[in-house]
Amino acid sequence: MLRHIALLVLFALLTGCASQPPEPDPIRRALQNLSDRAVARVMEVDALQPTADQVLLLVAPKVDESLEIESDRFLESLTRALLGASDGPQVIDWRPAMSGVGGDHQWRLKSHLEATAPRLRLTDRDLLPYRLVLSLHRPDDDDALWQTEVEGAFDATAL
Repeated sequence: MLRHIALLVLFALLTGCASQPPEPDPIRRALQNLSDRAVARVMEVDALQPTADQVLLLVAPKVDESLEIESDRFLESLTRALLGASDGPQVIDWRPAMSGVGGDHQWRLKSHLEATAPRLRLTDRDLLPYRLVLSLHRPDDDDALWQTEVEGAFDATAL
């Protein structure tokens, strides 16, 4: 009897080790995909070349409440993607106290994630269309020197 229990425990341990790792958080995966697309565009901006010599001051993003995504969660995802970019810039969270004259290598990156349409109901899922607007500013200037948009749709079941 003891031998059978030992075999069952060993089998359970081996089966547990061979099982698939848990699926990553679908919200995190969706935000990471969006952030990776956004960072790819930022890294191509001529004014930021070479990117390794630049400092991005990240302004807290504006996120449309209807998307049901927390601003802090999107900021974390965007920050991770920027920090993970090869030869990427230094990244610092911007605060209003940082306003004023900055060096030639400093840029404020603003982001606004907005819903572009109501929830789209399909037969197998709901989609939330979005637009992410990114803009680069000098620390002392509210006029954007560069702006881009990334559009897509989140699978609402992941959110």
